[in-house]
Amino acid sequence: MKRSILFFTAIALFTVNVNAQSKSKKSKKSKTVSEAPAPVKAAPAPVAPATPPTPRQNPVTHAPAAPASPAQNPDKSMKFTNEDHNFGTIPEGPAVSFDFEFKNISSEPVVLSSVNASCGCTTPTWTKDPVLPGKTGKITATYNTQGRPGSFTKTITVNSNAGTKVLKISGLVEKAPDASVPANNNSMIKH
Repeated sequence: MKRSILFFTAIALFTVNVNAQSKSKKSKKSKTVSEAPAPVKAAPAPVAPATPPTPRQNPVTHAPAAPASPAQNPDKSMKFTNEDHNFGTIPEGPAVSFDFEFKNISSEPVVLSSVNASCGCTTPTWTKDPVLPGKTGKITATYNTQGRPGSFTKTITVNSNAGTKVLKISGLVEKAPDASVPANNNSMIKH
């Protein structure tokens, strides 16, 4: 009897083991089916890198830039008699001035919106009224030599509806003897 109980127990364990393995295989098959990878989607088309605008394109819209009109080129609108003036050697003390004259060679009025010197020692004044076609205007550059011995080069930037133009003055201020330089001299030398 003990043998038959052992025999039936062994068969029962064998059957349980076989059933467990069978269930395990079915379970693996169902997992394999359910865990199958999703279909592979096509990769998105490559996007071309953004290209910077060319110098002749609008940087925002990349549209071709409008060609420069003659009105935006000061050389096509303003003809200066002199764009660079050298005062030579000048004495320290009195201020020196030079008139930069120009003629409007365009068909539109030229309006000087601002004239700025490169430093506080140079003071510009200019024609405030529109310069009509064929007429002349001027920019006066006054350099204060007081307390500034030595060579100098200064620029005057002219902004107008015709564009931007840069004028230049230069020279050499000869140091005056200490006793001869007045404390505040309002005199001016005109060149």
